[in-house]
Amino acid sequence: MNRLLTAIRFLTVVPLPSADDETAEDFARSVVMFPVVGLLIGGASAVFACGVSLVLPPLPAAVVLVAWLLVVSGGLHMDGLSDTADGFFSSRPREQILEIMKDSRVGAMGVIAIVLVVLLKTAALASLPTSLSLKAAFLAPACGRCVLVLGTNWLPNARTEGGLASLFCTDCSWGQVLSATAVAFGAGWCVLQYAGLIVISVALLTIFVFLVHCYRKIGGVTGDTLGASCELAEVTILLAIAARPLQTLT
Repeated sequence: MNRLLTAIRFLTVVPLPSADDETAEDFARSVVMFPVVGLLIGGASAVFACGVSLVLPPLPAAVVLVAWLLVVSGGLHMDGLSDTADGFFSSRPREQILEIMKDSRVGAMGVIAIVLVVLLKTAALASLPTSLSLKAAFLAPACGRCVLVLGTNWLPNARTEGGLASLFCTDCSWGQVLSATAVAFGAGWCVLQYAGLIVISVALLTIFVFLVHCYRKIGGVTGDTLGASCELAEVTILLAIAARPLQTLT
C-alpha cells in the first residue's frame, strides 16, 4: 500500500499526506505501482469524459479532457516533453543537450512540442464518437504510465550526477517490465479487443524507437525523457484509435 501511495503522490496532484520517513528507496520501489496508478487515472478520466460529453459538444469536450489530463499530472510529463524537445533539437553535443534540458526556461522547440501534442490529442479525441472517446480517455493515460516502467529498465540514467531518473533506474527489474507490458495489453484488450492490441503495439513500438533515439543522443534516460515518453505514448494511442484503418475494427 505504501508503494501505491508513493506512486500516486509522485504521478498525480492528489493531495495525499507524505510519510515523514519516505526515502529515495521508497520512490524506487514505487515504480511497480505506476501501471496501477495509470489504470486509476484512466478510470477517472473516462468518468470525467463521460460527464463532460453530456454537457459539451465533441470539440470543447476534447479540449476540457486534454486539460484534465494535464492537471491530473500537474504538467509533469508535458514539462519533460518540452525540455526534451529543447535539448534534442538543439543540435548540440551530449553534455550541452543535458544542460539545456536542465534549464527551467522553455525554448521555441519546447513550445512547439507542447502545442503540437495538445492539438493532436484534442483533434484525435474530437474526431471520435462518444463511446470510443471514453475508451480512449481510459487507455491513453493507463498506457502512458506503463511505458514509464519500460524506460527505467531499458536504459540507464544519462546523468552521472544523478537526477530524477536515478531514483527509478536503480531498482527496476524485467519482472516489472513484463508486468507493465501485460497491464498495457490487458487494458487494450478489455476496451478494444483486437484493435486494442494493435493500438498498444503501435504505442510500444513508438516508445522503443524514441528510447533508442535517447540512447544515441544522451546515452540513456532522464526524468525529462521519461516524461516525454509518457506524452508520446498518450498521443500515439489517441492517434492510433482515431486512424481510419482502426475504425473498421472497433
